[in-house]
Amino acid sequence: MIQKFSSWICCQLGAREHYSIPRSLNKAGQLTHLITDAWVPPDSMLNGLPKPLLANLRERFHTDLAPASVYAFTSSLIGFEIAQRIQKKTGWEQIIARNDWFQKNAIRLLYKLDTQLFTLNYRPTFFAYSYAALKLFHYAKAKGWRTILGQIDPGPFEEKLVMEEHARHPTYQSNWQPAPSHYWTKWHQECSLADRIIVNSLWSSEALQQVGIPEHKIDIIPLAYQPPQQAYDFVRTYPSVFSDERPLRVLFLGQVILRKGLAALLEAAELLNDQPIEFWMVGSKGISIPQPSHGKLQWIGSVSRSATVMYYQQADVLLFPTLSDGFGLTQLEAQAWKMPIITSKFCGEVVKDQVNGLILPQVSGQAIAQALKFCLNNPWQLEAFAKNTDTSSFNLSQLQQSLQALPYAVI
Repeated sequence: MIQKFSSWICCQLGAREHYSIPRSLNKAGQLTHLITDAWVPPDSMLNGLPKPLLANLRERFHTDLAPASVYAFTSSLIGFEIAQRIQKKTGWEQIIARNDWFQKNAIRLLYKLDTQLFTLNYRPTFFAYSYAALKLFHYAKAKGWRTILGQIDPGPFEEKLVMEEHARHPTYQSNWQPAPSHYWTKWHQECSLADRIIVNSLWSSEALQQVGIPEHKIDIIPLAYQPPQQAYDFVRTYPSVFSDERPLRVLFLGQVILRKGLAALLEAAELLNDQPIEFWMVGSKGISIPQPSHGKLQWIGSVSRSATVMYYQQADVLLFPTLSDGFGLTQLEAQAWKMPIITSKFCGEVVKDQVNGLILPQVSGQAIAQALKFCLNNPWQLEAFAKNTDTSSFNLSQLQQSLQALPYAVI
C-alpha cells in the first residue's frame, strides 16, 4: 500500500528562500516543526529597538508561519555572534562554527521533543540544508527517518570555477578563500546520508554530478516565490528614448564578488562609458576595485531585504551575470516587479531568451555590453519583456506538489 509521508520537520539556518519550503508544507498541513536559528515575531521585545538596530535579524519572521510550530534559538544566536566578534573569527572559521552551533542546538531540542515525535504514527521526513545537516542526519537516521538535503549551491564544482576566476583577475583583491578540505568531506557525508538531494536548477544538478553525486539521487525543484501584494498592481514604464537626462538604469543586486560576474560587468561598464547608462550596485562589496570607478557606477552597498523593493521599482533591467548560482532568487523578485533580466546560463531557468529578458551567450564584458546596447537602442523591447514577466510557475503550491512527488515521499 502506498502511504504518503505527511509529517515534515524542517531545520533551517537563516531565512533562505523566505522560508518557502516550510511555508509550502505548513500551507498543506504537513509541517510538524520548523527549527531555525532566529525567529522574531511582531510582539518580540527586539521590535521595540530603534529601527536601524538589528534590522536584518528583526526581519526573521513570516506571517505564513505565525500559526506553525516554530522553535528558534534567537537569544543564543545573539550571544554566539557577539562571541564570534570578540574572538575575531571570520571567513570559513566563522561559517563552520555557526553551522556547528546551529546543529548542536537543534539536536538538543530534538532530544527534548523525542517523546512527542515518538507518538507519530509514521516516520517523519527530515529536511535540512547543506553544510549544516551532517549531525542532524546522523540523529534522524538513528531514528529511522527519511532524510532530505536541500543543496544551497553547486558545491565544490562551483568553488573550482571561482578559483579559476580569481586566478584570471589577480588585480581584484578579495578575502575569498577556498573551503578547507574537511568542509567538503563532511558535505560528501551529508550527501551519503541523504535519501534525496534537492537542487534548484539543472546547472546545480550537473555540477553535483561532476563531483560524483549520483544523478538518480538528485531532484530538481525550482525555488518558489510569493510576490508582495503591491507588486501585482505595479506598472513599469520606459521612455521612448534613453538619454543623459533619463539613462538606462541597470540594477545589480547581490554580493559584489567575482563569482557574480563582477569582472565582466566592470569591463562592460568601461565599454559603455560614453552611453546614457548607469549601474546601480546594491550589495556588500567583497572585492577591491583597482581602477577608479567612473560616474556610471553607483556603489549603494548592502541594504535590508525590505529596502530592495525601491530598487526593483526604479531600475529598468536586472543584470545577473553570475558564473555560478544554485538558482538566483533575485530573478524571481525582479520578475515579480515586472523587471526584464539579463542573465547567464549558470543559474535557475527563469529567463526565456528574447521573451522576458536576454540570456548571455557567455559571461564576458563584450557580451554584457552587447546585451545592454540592445536594451539602450530598443526601449520598446524592454517594455515587451516586462509584459511577459511571469512567476506563476514558481509558487508555493507548485513547490508543495513537487515535494510530495519526490520518490522518497511514498512507501
